[in-house]
Amino acid sequence: MAHILLVDDDPAIRKVFTKILKKEGHEVACAENGQEGLELCRNNSFDLIITDMLMPVKDGLKMIMELDKVFPETRIIAVSGGGVIEAERYLRLACTIGVKKSLTKPVSKETLLTAVNEILS
Repeated sequence: MAHILLVDDDPAIRKVFTKILKKEGHEVACAENGQEGLELCRNNSFDLIITDMLMPVKDGLKMIMELDKVFPETRIIAVSGGGVIEAERYLRLACTIGVKKSLTKPVSKETLLTAVNEILS
């Protein structure tokens, strides 16, 4: 199966998504913010990155823009529950810089797995 990087500052989201993805046979690495995610990308090869958009240290948007410069073929799913502005605006912005799929939190198991399977196929 796939080697997936999950980047989210919420430990509960990381735990649930990791459990779902591992149950499907995927290998999952986790990072708490975009900076940690970038460091993992520099030292590992991932088939897919799933990232939250709003995080401390380095947000998902900045991480995606940096990944696009260094690893332009990276497949990314952006996830957001919103913040100061609604989630859809963050996700539309992510799609303009190369994100292939976006999901609005809360994300169901079925929605997550459908998105992952679409991107990986």
